[in-house]
Amino acid sequence: MTKTVQTPSFALTRPAHVEGAHLVVTDLAGTGAFYRDIIGLSLLEETPSGMVLGVEGVPLLTLSTGTSIARAPRTAAGLFHTAFLVPNRAELAAWLAHAVHRGIRLEGASDHLVSEAIYLSDPEGNGIEIYRDRSPLEWNYQPDGMVAMATERLDLQALYDSAKKESWGGMAPGTAIGHIHLQVGNVADADAFYRDVLGLKIMARYPGASFFATGGYHHHLAANIWNSRGAGVRQKSMSGLSDYTLKFTDAAALETALQGLEKLEIPTSRTAAGITLYDPWGIGLTLAA
Repeated sequence: MTKTVQTPSFALTRPAHVEGAHLVVTDLAGTGAFYRDIIGLSLLEETPSGMVLGVEGVPLLTLSTGTSIARAPRTAAGLFHTAFLVPNRAELAAWLAHAVHRGIRLEGASDHLVSEAIYLSDPEGNGIEIYRDRSPLEWNYQPDGMVAMATERLDLQALYDSAKKESWGGMAPGTAIGHIHLQVGNVADADAFYRDVLGLKIMARYPGASFFATGGYHHHLAANIWNSRGAGVRQKSMSGLSDYTLKFTDAAALETALQGLEKLEIPTSRTAAGITLYDPWGIGLTLAA
């Protein structure tokens, strides 16, 4: 039998994209079970203090815990949501049908013109988005390169009705983290770091939020102050987003980011995973080649 080759999503073919995220949790077993049974990730590695979950052997999400971890307040800088990008609308419908049958409480559903998205939270309050992209050929770009986005109602009933009537076996091959949405203390400071230092382009703005990307994607990262206006640096003992990885497939884009860090003398470390650093709110970031 010939194995079907999954074409990578547009988001993952850009000069840089999100490769993985790491959450610190207070209840490792319960949170891990949620990401397996409800979100549909597979367990790839496990230790007494952590686990790695992914799809088809590809790591996407790391969970870890410790003895002194405390639940982060809703107003803290950190994660707004981790956005899992499924390959197509049929897979989004399949996940929705699974969630409905499991009685999962959803927190929202939106048509963003470039995508269709469903929102919920994990047991520790970490935001999650499950979404599918429309083809970039359907997106509308402004003369300055920004993309037209909106927040319109998504017809969940129609999406549910379109789901195939078959058992759901978890997230489909090709599922990835399409973007990470952050809570920050100040949008101007986020612009100064993610645009001016790392070289990402602002693709859209909402009141209190900026959306950043490379290669014309609608956003690989977003930063808002909707819950966290004025938030300072995260404490090491907080639950939530510890760090995430930006994978660079374009050497010039990576060099631009490294030059920006060097110019401002932002401290970095070199590890086997790549160049590690912290953003202005103490959120860890690895730049991987």
